[in-house]
Amino acid sequence: MSSAAEQLASNLNLSAFSKATELKKRIWFTLGALLVYRLGTYIPLPGINIQALEQLFQQNQSGILGMMNMFAGGAVGRMAIFALNIMPYISASIIIQLMTTVSPHLAQLKKEGEQGRQQINQYTRYGTVVLAALQAYGIAVGLEGAGNIVTDPGWFFRMTAVITLVGGTIFLMWLGEQITARGIGNGISLIIFAGIVAELPSALVGTLELSRRGSLSAGLLIALILMVFVVIAFIVLWNGRKDGC
Repeated sequence: MSSAAEQLASNLNLSAFSKATELKKRIWFTLGALLVYRLGTYIPLPGINIQALEQLFQQNQSGILGMMNMFAGGAVGRMAIFALNIMPYISASIIIQLMTTVSPHLAQLKKEGEQGRQQINQYTRYGTVVLAALQAYGIAVGLEGAGNIVTDPGWFFRMTAVITLVGGTIFLMWLGEQITARGIGNGISLIIFAGIVAELPSALVGTLELSRRGSLSAGLLIALILMVFVVIAFIVLWNGRKDGC
């Protein structure tokens, strides 16, 4: 009598997978889109002193800044064009979903099926642009006040930084929608997952090193790890719920 593993292996049809051209196209499209995302996390903002930025980040990489860098796939530490990542879109989605409980107009749109869902998604995109612009301006002002990180401070740098960071978030939002439509799985969740997976090993090593030196207590270390898993699960579940509504 054959085992369950042998029965499963006998039922696998590799030739059928090799003929599934549509599935392979979706897989390659998803991998290519994620590769584009990862490349964008290495392109720095114009007008940034990279060496000064690295020194500042090494001094402040623990805590919330390090967590933001992990979720952004390392783009915050490099102050890349994708430094805001997809988080403004997540925030706008949560705000719109909460507003459907207090706004009769949004509540009515939610009941109108696919057409109403498309309109809500459009409002979410508008909200994403607004939130990304506010966050980008705050980052630009913060960089100017953080020493010699900005080579030429002023309104031109602020305008350039805002346009670049907002454009990066909009591109990631569009890329996530393309992955959902032409690739495999939820595009937004995959972008977040790819960023976390890319930075998780170095983040864990750095956190364990702080714990070994005594800079981080064991209780705080456990609480931090649990918080990371809870936040990841919440983001993935929220996106899955939003796409399924």
